[in-house]
Amino acid sequence: MMWHSILSKLNPESILAWHCRLCRLPLSSGQQLWCDNCRRHIEQLHYCQRCGATLTQSASTLTCGRCLVSPPPWHHFYRLGLHQFPLKQVVHQFKFQRQFYLAAPLAQWLAQQIEQPAPVLLPVPLHRYRLWQRGFNQSTLLAWSLAKALNIECLSHGFIRTRHTPPQKKLKRSERQQNLKGAFQLQAKQLPPHIALVDDVVTTGSTLKELISLLPSHIERIDVYALSYTPVTQFQVSPRKSDKTGVKS
Repeated sequence: MMWHSILSKLNPESILAWHCRLCRLPLSSGQQLWCDNCRRHIEQLHYCQRCGATLTQSASTLTCGRCLVSPPPWHHFYRLGLHQFPLKQVVHQFKFQRQFYLAAPLAQWLAQQIEQPAPVLLPVPLHRYRLWQRGFNQSTLLAWSLAKALNIECLSHGFIRTRHTPPQKKLKRSERQQNLKGAFQLQAKQLPPHIALVDDVVTTGSTLKELISLLPSHIERIDVYALSYTPVTQFQVSPRKSDKTGVKS
């Protein structure tokens, strides 16, 4: 009876806190949320500093061939890892399972990579309808935590989303940029020459490009801070099935 009484008073969340949030193995002394093994599977430091694409270990430069030929409109891209297991699961817990407390440790982890942080952060905005559905903007939560970790400013409403659009993940690469035309508005009146955009997951960069197109001409440097990057092959739409005659259905 005594054990039943003790167990009934234990908080399940406090028990889980002793275990890795991914593999559920017990955490060693000094480890928080994720074990060292899972952290090694998440963090990937050898990637293109312009777009976030993975580089081979033998690469002699930190810029991929695609960015050497056609660089994106931002200067430096910081991210933890690829949007695949196990980081994808962590982002899902944060974004869809309302585990808000993950924002701070994820931001602190990402902040360790940022050597010269921008003085101002601008999170990617949500439309008010999507905000009402979800109840929060994960990019804003991440930006707040990053601002605290880096001791800089966060302009939560620097951008607003004025038009509700279909989710980007359901669209082809060629449709994504068009889907966002006229969907945002710049609210911030005074910005320093160096700013950073904050997003949870970056895929094609269409959202970032649309936001950057609204920035004033005096902005000299734009960085991107994200949790994860989706490899090109991961979001490509599968070809349509063909019938026996070879004609596409």
